[in-house]
Amino acid sequence: MENITFQYPTYLLFFCLLLGLIYAFLLYFRAKTNKDWKTWLPILLGFFRVTAVTLLAGLLLSPLIKSFITESKNPVIVLAQDASESIAKSFTDQQLTDYLGALENLENKLGEKFDLKTYSFGKDLREGLDTSFNDKVTNISKLFKEVEELYDNQNLGAIVLATDGIYNEGASPLYGAAKIGTPVYSIALGDTTPQVDLIAKRVLHNNIAYLGDKFSIQVDVAARNLMGKNSTLTVSKIVKGKPVKLESANININKNDYFNTKEFVLAADQAGIQRFRVSLSAISNESTRANNSKDFFIDVLDARQKILVLAESPHPDIFAIKQSLNNNKNYEVTVNYAKDFNGNIGEYNFAILHQLPSRKLPITTVINNLEKNKTPIWYILGERSSIPLFNQKQPLFSIKTTGANSNAVTADNVDNFNFFNLSDELKTAVRKYPPLQAPFGEYSTKGIGEVLFNQKIGRVETKYPLLSIGEKNDTKIGVLAGEGIWRWRLFDYLQNENHQNFNELISKIVQYLSLKEDKRKFRVALPKNIFKENEPVVFDAELYNQSYQLINDPEASLSITSQSGKQYNFTFSKTTKAYMLKAGVLPVGNYTFKAKTTSAGEVFAFSGQFSVEPIQLELFNTTADHGMLNLLSQKFGGSVYAPSNIDKLAEELVNSSKLKPIIYQSSSTKSVIDFKWIALLALGLLALEWAIRRYFGTY
Repeated sequence: MENITFQYPTYLLFFCLLLGLIYAFLLYFRAKTNKDWKTWLPILLGFFRVTAVTLLAGLLLSPLIKSFITESKNPVIVLAQDASESIAKSFTDQQLTDYLGALENLENKLGEKFDLKTYSFGKDLREGLDTSFNDKVTNISKLFKEVEELYDNQNLGAIVLATDGIYNEGASPLYGAAKIGTPVYSIALGDTTPQVDLIAKRVLHNNIAYLGDKFSIQVDVAARNLMGKNSTLTVSKIVKGKPVKLESANININKNDYFNTKEFVLAADQAGIQRFRVSLSAISNESTRANNSKDFFIDVLDARQKILVLAESPHPDIFAIKQSLNNNKNYEVTVNYAKDFNGNIGEYNFAILHQLPSRKLPITTVINNLEKNKTPIWYILGERSSIPLFNQKQPLFSIKTTGANSNAVTADNVDNFNFFNLSDELKTAVRKYPPLQAPFGEYSTKGIGEVLFNQKIGRVETKYPLLSIGEKNDTKIGVLAGEGIWRWRLFDYLQNENHQNFNELISKIVQYLSLKEDKRKFRVALPKNIFKENEPVVFDAELYNQSYQLINDPEASLSITSQSGKQYNFTFSKTTKAYMLKAGVLPVGNYTFKAKTTSAGEVFAFSGQFSVEPIQLELFNTTADHGMLNLLSQKFGGSVYAPSNIDKLAEELVNSSKLKPIIYQSSSTKSVIDFKWIALLALGLLALEWAIRRYFGTY
């Protein structure tokens, strides 16, 4: 349906017509040259002239044509199939075949009347019905969330949910469905009968241990309907694909709903990623034995990084720094005082010198040994520091002072610092931190290193460095020209109820200073050493030329070898200046990899290892939760059907009076000037008029 409107009053159309009539009258009915014409000729020519002039004048009124489009949209029905492992385990082969046939029939019937959308869900939602049932986890609430986003403000009639009601990720489905408010019809799969089952439910452990240390694991054991039975819990280490027994414990099941936790202490006797397994000896009549064992991985590091905090005297700064560093399990922090220190300085990878060298304790031998061993040093100045000795021992800046006076200074960010990045939250917070006490004097940089913070004295921004970091003779050095950072840690907690910003600052300073620079020209990195079995393994690689500039001209390859000897060969993809490789999802186990490339006639190689650990969440709970499905349907106006009654579900939905099409009406407005045929019609009439006039001998 179309309507025509004008941007000016419609009565002006009368004047357009009148203009055409007056024009034609003066041209054809007043002119004396037309007396010899036949009667019909001036009438015809006048009609042409009136029509053309009226059309052209009418276009000046900017008429608009408004079109109305009406369409009917059928209700959207979302059919979502649970694709997790627990579904397949609840069917026999024949039952699964019958169910898939009934599901296909349901899909066909609903598709005839409704706008049917089919999805599969487990960890993620995806289009289509996936009947391989390989998903390792089930997240029903994520299904509802994504359906809400996809069909918001659309005619969503109902959600058909085919699942056993078991979920092991995400929030309760009841919360997710409440946001949509659409009727939920459930196909209740699985068996609600409590199974006879023994389960190695969970293993609690640290992901990292250190070579030579002891570490503990806690194993949760559950059993259903096995009262009076006994089993043995064994902890093994997987060596070359075979389990080697480490520890064991007896499990005496004294009730039908049994749960207990056993703790074991193991030795980290080999560096690298180690694979362990906890297993329960089988008991007759178990519904499944797949959940009697669970594998886990621990990354055994060959050594902690030893950090020496050497101080002139006790100070709150020392406690603040130590507490921050203790959050990182890779650090072993030792605190000593200079007057009592007689340790071997060569044992330490990094040293923090608080108010040292001082006027009373120059520690020349200690500093010389640190420099000889190329041990990174972080100097923290204070009122006891010897400024002349400090100026001699470090290459970053010098202070010209005449006494032991100090200034109260706050930190002012320097934008061109490039060694590492601070979060925006920390950059904002550091400006508000309480002042430090910095030596009074004139500061001058020596051109080595970069300044992270300048000193701000009161409201005056200076170019005096507060925190500076640099390198000399391949040894990294840092200087904090002030004491009192314990106040920063306390202020951080008062503002945020945590030490996150302070810990970030200390961590990044120590991490940069203590980290030995990798001089290899070809490097390969993984985001982590242990992946889940449903996670893709991704590699990043960098290649440097003789000038240590990033290049990626040559091809780079990578070979992954499993513990059984199977090889996977890949070629890296090139990014802007580096390389990247998505190796995809790999089977559970330990892997080694070796990457190769050739540049300027030289062959470069890089090797490493990683592991893929199993996900066994779907095996822990095999009893279907139809109670939750009933709650969903009752709360949101749906029904629950057994797989054998899927035909009745199709019948209910097809005959439902609530699922009706919605009529949508949309409109579009277009200016008549855009219709070129109107202008062409007016020009055609004028051209025809001119041709007839010429034919009859007048112009």
